[in-house]
Parts: sequence; structure tokens; C-alpha cells
Amino acid sequence: MIRVLLVDDQDLVRIGLRTLLENEDGFDVAGEAADGLAAVDEAIRVRPDVVLMDIRMPGVDGLESTRRIVAQETLAGTRVIVLTTFERDEYVFEALHVGASGFLLKDTPPAQLLDAIRTVVDGGALLAPSVTRTLIAEFISAGRRPLTPHPQLDQLTAREVEIVTLVAEGLNNHEIADRLFLSPATARTHVSRAMIKLGARDRAQLVVFAFQSGLA
Repeated sequence: MIRVLLVDDQDLVRIGLRTLLENEDGFDVAGEAADGLAAVDEAIRVRPDVVLMDIRMPGVDGLESTRRIVAQETLAGTRVIVLTTFERDEYVFEALHVGASGFLLKDTPPAQLLDAIRTVVDGGALLAPSVTRTLIAEFISAGRRPLTPHPQLDQLTAREVEIVTLVAEGLNNHEIADRLFLSPATARTHVSRAMIKLGARDRAQLVVFAFQSGLA
């Protein structure tokens, strides 16, 4: 059973999400919150597997709320999916940077939303890493986000740097294995080691680090 916390300042949005999840096997709505501050308190209380986080809310917004949730040691296993109305929302990059596992548009089809929740719980990248990758690239190329190499980048082996670059291209473990003539298990091991060395919570944040460091 995947436990989900719903965070949105619009009642109708939360009602819609709750109805979707409650009518799908394998999902449980652990709680709801109408603002970012309440979301942090509720997350600490119920310890959900996934938080569906609205990014624009009064008071403490989804960005700051994500930052606070990710910083909680007791919520190390909780993943945050940011929901946004606009694909090019400038806050999406920041949300990924502070630890969100990815983002979805609010008009995402229900089946895709459910798959996204399952994907992040399994530790994978959020559905279409190319969308995340394109967004990050736009902000960096536009000069809004200067390159800042990760301080632990020199801890990576040459192979791990190569692996991180391919992750930033949106390749999954099987695709990386095919590209480098490795087994999927070996590719997965390299990805895991790179994530540990760079302190990345998941593949989405590894993509962020890759772009910030100029690897992609």
C-alpha cells in the first residue's frame, strides 16, 4: 500500500486526487494539507511514501515546504512530486534542486499520475526525465542558473562521470547498459554509487547536479 499526502490550497483539487487514489488498488490517502506549513506538520505526523505538492500556495509555498520535508531525517524515505499548472514554472527547477523527485502538470492523465507515484516509490526517475532535463537546460542556457560544479564531483570515477552524464540524457539503467556494453545490474550499481557520492536523493536530483556541474 502506497501512502500519499495531498497538498493543495484548492479543495476541489484535493477532492479530485483523493477520489482517484481511493478508487485505485494499492493506494491510501494518508492525509491532506492546504498550505506548505501544514504539509510539513502532516508529513511528520503520517510519514507518507509520497507527497503530491502544489507549488503555489499562500504563506509557505510548495518550494519551501519541500525543502523542509526533505530536511527531516524521519522523512528520508518520503518522495515529493511537485504539481504545477505551467510546464515552464521557474520554481520547478528550485523544487528539484531542494529534493523533489520530479514534477507533473496538473492536467496529467490519471493513469500517468498513478504510474508516477509508483515510479518514485520504486526509486526511479519521474516518468519522463527528458521533460525535467529540458526544463533545467532552458534555465541554465538562459543564464538564469550559472554552472556551479558539485563539490564532490572529483570523487567520481571516470566511469561514474560517464554514467551521470547518461542519466542526465534521460537514459534508464537498461539503456545505459546497452550504450556502454554493461549489464543492467552494473549500470545500476554505478548510478547508486554516484548518487551516494554526490548526496543525491534520487535520479531527478542527479540530473540537476549533472547540469549544474556542466556534465550535460
